Amino acid sequence: MNPLDDDTDELETEAQAPQSEARLEVALSANDAGERLDKVLATRFDSLSRARLQALIADGRLSLEGRAVTDGSQKARPGLYQLLIPAPIPAEPSPEDIPLTVLYEDAHLIVVDKPPGMAAHPAPGNYTGTLVHALLHHCRGSLSGVGGVARPGIVHRLDKETSGVMVAAKTDAAHQGLSALFSTHDIDRLYIALTRGAPHPASGTIQTQLGRSPHDRKKMAILKSGGREAITHYRVEEAFGPADRPLAARVTCRLETGRTHQIRVHLAS
Repeated sequence: MNPLDDDTDELETEAQAPQSEARLEVALSANDAGERLDKVLATRFDSLSRARLQALIADGRLSLEGRAVTDGSQKARPGLYQLLIPAPIPAEPSPEDIPLTVLYEDAHLIVVDKPPGMAAHPAPGNYTGTLVHALLHHCRGSLSGVGGVARPGIVHRLDKETSGVMVAAKTDAAHQGLSALFSTHDIDRLYIALTRGAPHPASGTIQTQLGRSPHDRKKMAILKSGGREAITHYRVEEAFGPADRPLAARVTCRLETGRTHQIRVHLAS
């Protein structure tokens, strides 16, 4: 059973990555084995802070002999390590007159219906035309700065090709309050997916580790170890076609975590 659009399950920040992405390489020997990996690499990649290095590793940008490594706390092993450094994102996005479907707005926050094909915020390959650019124009620059200059007002995100409701904060107080509600799951996130075939059983919970595929870094995949925990609760609301072998289904999903392409990968499993 596969999602109808699972062939688009690539990371938007990498599928269109610019040519200026930097690649760092270092070969570790048997003398380095046994030490904590991020600690060893921090001494070799001295242009990066250890915190920055850890973030890049968690994002799946480190590989050992071509296989993704996402846990910097593991013990180092001998071999050739490659680290991809994403191109810098322009610091301050400019307002763009992009139509928005506003569902609710007050002095503290704005709720919009994000269309498919629009990235939530600037990233490599998506420097213009994002929700941030549209919000800056609509709100006349009055957005929370908690998310940094590249992501003003953004409290949560949706994948580029996913449509749905997004809330943005106009004030720092609103941003902090909304972030707290998301972290405690007091804001309920319900997703509707169309799948090829239907999940069996018709309802359940999928709990796995997700990370970049060791075979194709542009895709996310279920990993046996080294990934990030992902939990999806699903239920088939309607199946289409023969009862014993549905051709497609409408499935609702509630997430306890929000990993990139989590629903696509879980339903494809």
